[in-house]
Amino acid sequence: MQVYVVQSGDTLYSISNLFQTSIAAIEEANKLKTPNLIIGQTLVIPIVGHYYFVKPGDTLFLIAQRYHMSVELLARINQIPPTFTLPVALRLYIPPHPKKTLTTFAYIEPVGDSVSPALESIAKSKAPYLTYLAPFTYRVNRDGSLTPPPLNRLKEISEKNKTEMTLVISNLDGFTFSPELAHIILNVKAVQNKLIDEIVNTAIKEGFSVVHFDFEFVPQEDREAYNKFLQKIKPRLADHNILLSTALAPKTSSSQPGLLYEAHDYNFHGKIADFVIILTMEWGYQTGYPGPISPINEVEKVLDYALTEIPAEKILLGQNLYGYDWTMPYIQGESKARAISPQQAVQIARDHYAEIEFDETAQAPYFEYTDDDGKRHIVWFEDGRSIQAKFDLINRYQLLGIAYWKLGYHFPQNWLLLKDQFDITKAK
Repeated sequence: MQVYVVQSGDTLYSISNLFQTSIAAIEEANKLKTPNLIIGQTLVIPIVGHYYFVKPGDTLFLIAQRYHMSVELLARINQIPPTFTLPVALRLYIPPHPKKTLTTFAYIEPVGDSVSPALESIAKSKAPYLTYLAPFTYRVNRDGSLTPPPLNRLKEISEKNKTEMTLVISNLDGFTFSPELAHIILNVKAVQNKLIDEIVNTAIKEGFSVVHFDFEFVPQEDREAYNKFLQKIKPRLADHNILLSTALAPKTSSSQPGLLYEAHDYNFHGKIADFVIILTMEWGYQTGYPGPISPINEVEKVLDYALTEIPAEKILLGQNLYGYDWTMPYIQGESKARAISPQQAVQIARDHYAEIEFDETAQAPYFEYTDDDGKRHIVWFEDGRSIQAKFDLINRYQLLGIAYWKLGYHFPQNWLLLKDQFDITKAK
């Protein structure tokens, strides 16, 4: 697969000729509804391997080294002498690398009393790419009982695709995570004992292979209580071969202050959990100031710390499948961005004749536009470049895999690149 950024003057015809493929193949891969391209738009070109275009200062040795090949092999594939002096812009073919094995996890959030046909269809189309499918969320009541989300045919879809079902437990109360509810769960023994019994019985009855705790905004004074709770439920789950997983806020030190961070003990979770999801999509958020949602420079800082506390083979990198459209001016406490899919973002840019720019530090695309009412907007989202940067990061840090929040946002480039580069771990 080739990730290509549209330049001024490009057309689907010229791009298809450049990469020796068809217009129809590019349109289908990127789910294009129009042949009209915009500057800065990213396309995934569906070819085997990819092409490299020689830059000033390049040599065969440097390029071969970059792609972990011998000079002789690179020269032979491209039918040039090993001592050939490369002209700038020469196109070289780079064969695909052997695929690596990756564990993938995706939250899915039914709304209302049932899984909508549209969301069920999305689950069906994405289950082949997933190790774990995680309906969000089983809600904990104050007496320790559980209120389940609608599941409909999600279990059947998972079984057909050898995807494991995950039981997600959260301290969500209404639309927000509740510190008070977390405190009750972690400190009131009668509530806790009932909850643990319900979790284990539900997991066995419904066939969940993983229990995943997403406890957020836990009071700092409950840090040890949270650890003890996990320690208490772990053997109960292990007796039935059920894995334990937790979601962790994106910390850069063990003493990082803030309600989001203080009760999440990386070292302990790294020991007790079978795997963890680090929620590295917490920077640009709906009520916050416009910015990249998962800037790679910030994600790297989190991973650098995480790997001092948690084995790499237990870490799933959290990744957003959405972008945000902010209406300006931003007013703290009042502004709220609109969540959009990467596909929607490109359509908005096209409709408003906006060029897509790319923040090299954050490795994230963005653009600005003015709507029909004269209001200025800023949009940050994901594209083929940004998700490829995350895949490269996962490989570089040798992480277990990736966890998506959440299914339902249209991002075909992610799934194309994922399938091209990885073999997905599946149930036996």
